[in-house]
Amino acid sequence: MSADRLLFVYNAHEGLGHALLDAVHKMVAPASYPCSLCALTYGSVAMKRAWKAFLASLPQSKAFYHREDFARAYPAIGDLALPAILIDRGGGPELLVAAAELDPLPDLPALIALLDARLGRA
Repeated sequence: MSADRLLFVYNAHEGLGHALLDAVHKMVAPASYPCSLCALTYGSVAMKRAWKAFLASLPQSKAFYHREDFARAYPAIGDLALPAILIDRGGGPELLVAAAELDPLPDLPALIALLDARLGRA
């Protein structure tokens, strides 16, 4: 396994209650759901199988954050537009995929292709 660590930061609140509200929001009004990373990688309540398999194929360790727990873990990165994917190669997190890049992605294969390219796997 690589020493690098991928950080996936969702534009969502932490907690079970918020997760349930998010699931309903994604079903009722998907166009207005504020987290494109969640919308691309999760179904109604669970991580999509293709995404889970892709993540398992990556040599990097992974950490998943909601906006509050990310802010607690990395208080110096306060103005990051979410959602975002970062990489920590040992010197602190660096932006790998910005919200502006995630938001227009049409589907999960497009996200996987973008990450493969950024990680040098394309």
